[in-house]
Amino acid sequence: MEIWLMAGLVGLISGLVVAYIMQLLKDKKQKKAAEIEAEQIIKTANENANTIKKEKILEAKERILQLKANSKKEHEERKQKIKQKEHQVKKDRDYLQRKLSKLDSEQKELSVIRENLKSQIVAVTNRIAELEKTQDRHVHELEKVSNLSASDAKERLMDLLKEEAKTEAMSYIKDARDEAKIKANKEAKKILIQTLQRTAAEQTIENTISVFNLESDDLKGQIIGREGRNIRALEAATGVELIVDDTPETVLISGFDAVRREIARISLQRLVKDGRIHPSRIEEVVAKTQKEIEDYIMEIGERTVIDLKIHGLHPELIRMVGRMRFRSSYGQNLLQHSREVANLCATMAAELGLNVKLAKRAGLLHDIGKVPDDEPELSHALLGMKLAKKYGEHAAVCNAIGAHHDEVEMEYTISPLIQICDSVSGARPGARRETIQNYIQRLKDLESIALGFKGVEKAFAVHAGRELRIIVESSKVNDKTAEEISFKISDKIQEEMQYPGQVKVMVIRETRAVSFAK
Repeated sequence: MEIWLMAGLVGLISGLVVAYIMQLLKDKKQKKAAEIEAEQIIKTANENANTIKKEKILEAKERILQLKANSKKEHEERKQKIKQKEHQVKKDRDYLQRKLSKLDSEQKELSVIRENLKSQIVAVTNRIAELEKTQDRHVHELEKVSNLSASDAKERLMDLLKEEAKTEAMSYIKDARDEAKIKANKEAKKILIQTLQRTAAEQTIENTISVFNLESDDLKGQIIGREGRNIRALEAATGVELIVDDTPETVLISGFDAVRREIARISLQRLVKDGRIHPSRIEEVVAKTQKEIEDYIMEIGERTVIDLKIHGLHPELIRMVGRMRFRSSYGQNLLQHSREVANLCATMAAELGLNVKLAKRAGLLHDIGKVPDDEPELSHALLGMKLAKKYGEHAAVCNAIGAHHDEVEMEYTISPLIQICDSVSGARPGARRETIQNYIQRLKDLESIALGFKGVEKAFAVHAGRELRIIVESSKVNDKTAEEISFKISDKIQEEMQYPGQVKVMVIRETRAVSFAK
């Protein structure tokens, strides 16, 4: 047993020794292979390094050649520039030399002239001295003959000359004044005629009716609605009167306010195109149209000031200029009239040598007091001046606006110019019509009387002023109070106004219950 154990142990030790020897041989073999591989890598690296070195050397040589070429090119360019500079310097030197030689010759000529002048001055001085001696001798002889001293004779002569000069001056002033009046009249007529010839103006008359054309008469029934509810809703929302008669394919929109007529026309056009015509839809479309008309008014004002080349106008004044498009003055469109006055003022200011920009600005804004949102008791000229001051206009512009009807004193040269051009624009044949202005003022007065009562929300004068339609706030006015308001308004109209025929006062009170399902 021990023998087998010893034999196994010897075998194990022998196996370990053999395994160790084989591992050493294997490590030696791997080491040799690694050395060979390392030598191969070093050889490859050396070859690559030599290749890279050669490439870098070639690149460096090419770079050096390129730098040399660039340096040579820059050198040539600098050389060329230096030659050009040298040529220019030589040219300037020659020019200066010519100038110096010319100055030398001129200086010599001046020296000769100076010497001649000196001799002439000496001769003149001697001559003056001789003349003074001769004059003294003559004065002495005259004093002996006249028994007067030189100072006394001078005073008498001056008195005589003063009287004669005064008489001649008065005669000359009278002739000059007469001639100036004749020339001034001729010049004023000439300037006015030239201004009118250079200003092209249309002659149009504003009316109080707009025509809305329909595609067919079948649409009239939809516009009127069941028992007239649609047309009543549209009239109440816009404040105009819709006339649907036997005229084929036509609806007349009647109202003195052009803005209301335009809102009614556009709203009706949209309702007809949409096909849904009922009271709630009518109110929705009218409200939307009113907002769009305000934007359109602003656009008109901006386009006007751009056309007239007026800059820096306050946005509120621009909006008022746009509102002029929907106002008239004695039948003459207010925006057209104001543009015409602005052009007339600019032309006349240029002829007279005045400030053209201020004159044109004042001409455009002179009637701005006719289009405020509210209408106070001030006249349009004073209100316009107040608005111009409020929005930072020049003092000359403000004074011209306030003085164009002689309500304030004219303080600037353009003020009478605005007054003249306003009269010229309004005095053209066919430009204005007094009757329609009085009619529109009467309608405005009717509405103002109604709006002065508590609880009145809206008031519209319709049927050419024969009917006053009033909408009251249902939450503040009951049925009995509505009757009292109707009676009081009609009584006040009888006391304060003059009108043909009779005026029907209609007070409308509506109660609405609105809720939303969400």
